[in-house]
Amino acid sequence: MTNPPASTPSATPLRIGLLGTGPWARATHAPALAAHPGVELSGVWGRRPEAAAELAAAHATTAYEKVDALFSASDAVAVALPPDVQAPLAARAAAAGCHLLLDKPVATTVDGARAVVDAAERAGVASVVFCTLRFAPEVAAWISEQAAVPGWFVGRAQWLGALFSPDADSPYAASPWRKDKGGLWDVGPHALSVLLPVLGDAAEVTAAGGPGDTVHLVLRHASGASSSVTLSLSAPIEAAGVQVELRGNHGVATLPAGGGRPLVPFAAAVDALLDAVRTGVPHACDARFGLRLTEILAAAEGQLHPN
Repeated sequence: MTNPPASTPSATPLRIGLLGTGPWARATHAPALAAHPGVELSGVWGRRPEAAAELAAAHATTAYEKVDALFSASDAVAVALPPDVQAPLAARAAAAGCHLLLDKPVATTVDGARAVVDAAERAGVASVVFCTLRFAPEVAAWISEQAAVPGWFVGRAQWLGALFSPDADSPYAASPWRKDKGGLWDVGPHALSVLLPVLGDAAEVTAAGGPGDTVHLVLRHASGASSSVTLSLSAPIEAAGVQVELRGNHGVATLPAGGGRPLVPFAAAVDALLDAVRTGVPHACDARFGLRLTEILAAAEGQLHPN
């Protein structure tokens, strides 16, 4: 038996189950969900039952051995799993009537991301994709402000991480999917989630490789503007950082600092899901937007690694 798509009154907490038990789930998803006043953390499922039990106990909720049992006990699910594990489980959750709070990228194949969109639309459930900076309050305000300004000419984004630098010490460095897919798929969604709302959809993308996993993209946008994007997880620690710059008729605009720790942006993403559930109005950063990100990144990957 599946859950009907929830239409949750604002006074009733939305029951959100957590899929995943890794560092991202432990540091961000679980504490943010447990602390959110509009949410009940309805349980935890993971591919390692002992890790699910430990995380559930830490947040006074239930560990589930069967993922479908967690779906039945939840109005929504938050996913902290590798993208190509996330996608089929998200489609199953949607079919069970659960709203979706997804991580980026939704999937690393177009078919996988499209299956999530199709399942969500068939079930009539809401979805939000957690692109971190898109939900950071200072950055979100900046994006909205720049999107309202006409006449942008060019944009430039650099998303340089040191995850794979020999001197780095990060729990995410051991992530198999990040090692396989690199900066294009890990930080590429972040860069695109800032540029696309301002400059418009990418009508054309050209990709070239750089040192390590570095990728350079050139985008031609629907607005007529163009942008260049540099993405990497293997930059030296001293070179790591994030910059976005826009230039146009009104001068130069630079992305403000303020992404900060992800707990605040994640809570804002939860708020966005609650609002989409309550109003029935899709959020701009929903599964369909996640599909578009996957389409653009897959096109770039196809140029870098042609079959």
